[in-house]
Amino acid sequence: MSRPPAHGELDVPFGVGPRPGRSGTGADRSPEGHASPREPSALRRFSRSGRGPSRRVRGGPGLATRLLLGLVIVMSAFPLYWSVVVASHDQAAISHYPPVVLPGPHLWEHVRTAFEQANFAKALWNSAVVCGVITLAVLLTSTLAGFAFARLRFRGRDAMLGFVVATMLVPTQLGVIPLYIMVTRWFGWANDLRAVILPAVVSAFGVFFMRQYLVTALPMELLEAARIDGASTLRIYRSVVLPVARPAAAVLGLLTFITAWNDLFWPLIVLNSENPTVQVAISSLAAGVTVDYSLTLTGAVIGTGPMLIVFLLLGRQIIGGIMQGAVKA
Repeated sequence: MSRPPAHGELDVPFGVGPRPGRSGTGADRSPEGHASPREPSALRRFSRSGRGPSRRVRGGPGLATRLLLGLVIVMSAFPLYWSVVVASHDQAAISHYPPVVLPGPHLWEHVRTAFEQANFAKALWNSAVVCGVITLAVLLTSTLAGFAFARLRFRGRDAMLGFVVATMLVPTQLGVIPLYIMVTRWFGWANDLRAVILPAVVSAFGVFFMRQYLVTALPMELLEAARIDGASTLRIYRSVVLPVARPAAAVLGLLTFITAWNDLFWPLIVLNSENPTVQVAISSLAAGVTVDYSLTLTGAVIGTGPMLIVFLLLGRQIIGGIMQGAVKA
């Protein structure tokens, strides 16, 4: 039991008190020896942990930081703005000197031409389907495999993980011919969206990324507690692993969606202009002896629009997930 404070003592938390070398008497104490009313105000200068006085946070970033951030924003947004400017003018405006810097009146005319010439309505739908299915499949397979490699014990685990990582060293072009023979002759998926989706449902980078995250974010004590409560491996994955992996899954889902949306190499091989994705449709606008840069950049602006909309709608959740994963309790 703790004893009550004696006469002249101040009952304060451990670690909070007068500095060494000072008697604590004088203006800070009353004639009877008790602490004066000004003592609590002095104690409020200390942090809750009792380690020392709290520091005041200064204002926002300085002028140099603001200028640097402004320069980065301008440099990042200028390519998109220049695409809109070129897309809104005719072909002759591209070689005009001095160059035009303001949008022109032909943007909606070029948009209608792109939709009619390159079948952009179907291309947008196909890209949305392909990217959505690939993103969901990669998140499922990556979290499952990452959980297994991170916390499950089985024979050959390290060797299998090394093999998965080694597949990232193989160039994509090396497997194009056998993959094309497989999806066209074996499965009969020529000019079919399944030929684009199937090779991308598993990502070696996603598996390795989720494994590295779960090794540090998923404690073994939590899994052992779930095992004691009688939870199966599937129940542990659904109720324990998925909530813990949500911040990393948000980042992986965003990266996977962007990669699938911007993919041109493989869709250009297995698809044609009758059933295109966005990138295949843009490449068809650039085909021909003379390239119409205004029409091509119009297609690029159309293809960039959905990505900006997705980020505007889900950007706060994505950034919140990233910050939640970055902060350690």
